[in-house]
Amino acid sequence: QVQLVESGGGLVQAGGSLRLSCAASGRTSSNYVMAWFRQAPGKEREFVAATSWSGGSTYYADSVKGRFTISRDNAKNTVYLQMNSLEPEDAAVYYCAAKGGIKLSVGVTAYDTWGQGTQVTVSS
Repeated sequence: QVQLVESGGGLVQAGGSLRLSCAASGRTSSNYVMAWFRQAPGKEREFVAATSWSGGSTYYADSVKGRFTISRDNAKNTVYLQMNSLEPEDAAVYYCAAKGGIKLSVGVTAYDTWGQGTQVTVSS
């Protein structure tokens, strides 16, 4: 069983930056995809970004492309989400997720392990 713990959320002004971290522990293994999702109040959970095990393949939602960067440090079993040029619309609870295999996916149901979430608030 893999456990995911997010950190790094907080309050930031529009145009500012935050870096989220997600530490994986437990029975981690190779070849698992890591992703970030977010959920704003009253809205469905939506895909933000995903990265392959090697980090060589990444995929982003159009809404964050060019502003957010996903990366991972496998030696630390940690994935990061660098968020720049934050907008009020980016405010949400951000969740880290993991799935086995090598195929990146944007679907919530494709991921079987989730963190507890970290709140990101963006003031205008």
